[in-house]
Amino acid sequence: MDSSTFSFQSLSPDLILDSLSSIGVYVDSGLTVLNSYENRVYQFQDEDRKRYVAKFYRPLRWNKNQILEEHQFTQQLADAEIPVIAPLTFNNTTLHQYQGYLFALFPSVGGRQYEMDNIVQMESVAMFLARIHQIGAKQLFLHRPTIGLEEYLYHPQEILLSCRLIPKKLQSDLKITLAQLIKTVEQYWHNDWQPIRLHADCHAGNILWRDNAMFVDFDDARNGPAIQDLWMLLSGNQQERRIQLDMLIEMYQEFYDFDNHQLQLIEPLRAMRMVHHLAWILERWQDPAFPIAFPWITDDDFWRQQLVEFAQQITTIKSPPSLMTMLQN
Repeated sequence: MDSSTFSFQSLSPDLILDSLSSIGVYVDSGLTVLNSYENRVYQFQDEDRKRYVAKFYRPLRWNKNQILEEHQFTQQLADAEIPVIAPLTFNNTTLHQYQGYLFALFPSVGGRQYEMDNIVQMESVAMFLARIHQIGAKQLFLHRPTIGLEEYLYHPQEILLSCRLIPKKLQSDLKITLAQLIKTVEQYWHNDWQPIRLHADCHAGNILWRDNAMFVDFDDARNGPAIQDLWMLLSGNQQERRIQLDMLIEMYQEFYDFDNHQLQLIEPLRAMRMVHHLAWILERWQDPAFPIAFPWITDDDFWRQQLVEFAQQITTIKSPPSLMTMLQN
């Protein structure tokens, strides 16, 4: 089975119900589909009126050891009273298998959307991120990868340059501009940072607000620099991002030290995410959910805009905002 072409077509409602009953959980409501492209996620209520979320993992993306590492990490955080959604244990394990699918159950927890311009919420996020990183630094993932150029640039470059969905007349320009972007990132990327276990996909959509910030979806968790969990929380123009970063790091440092040298990684990491995200969409294109969610990926105008954004990111990396200067003053 090829993970890039896998489409979840065999994951029928009956199979879902059977898989849940195999661990002693019986659905008493309908299955509500929750937003997720990489995996398949469903909310339901059981016979005891308990609400759950079931996640069925995309086959061949993570192996059992890698998924269990994520579960163990989130449980360590929960045990430390950090607000995360940790998987539930049934039959002495958090990871289950049924007819080729790995799946896990989580408590269904509601909350409001995290407000990126709310100072109180921002301080809560920074505080708990610092505590997440404090625990994340105690040991590294052994089975999950570490953020680096191979996963986020070199392999995605191969996918982009071999994809037939990209308009032919733009493929040459894409090849040139992408090579320039990668060369620029290589020049400014450095590895003299201490890797720790990260959430690694810490954007506003993965944070709920329930009196405090609550972190969800550790599916992308891996080793990497602490700044990876901070830079995606920034929004607005350059000045607004500077103010937000200053506030985040000020609160963060009350609970865990932050290496200001990592600020130099923000724009390289942004470039890496841009390229990786495009390749992820193209690699998953045979999954019927992706053409529906990303119909613009085959448009000429979209790729022209990507070329513009790549060029702009090259300039930004070469002359990044003086975030470090600001924080040191």
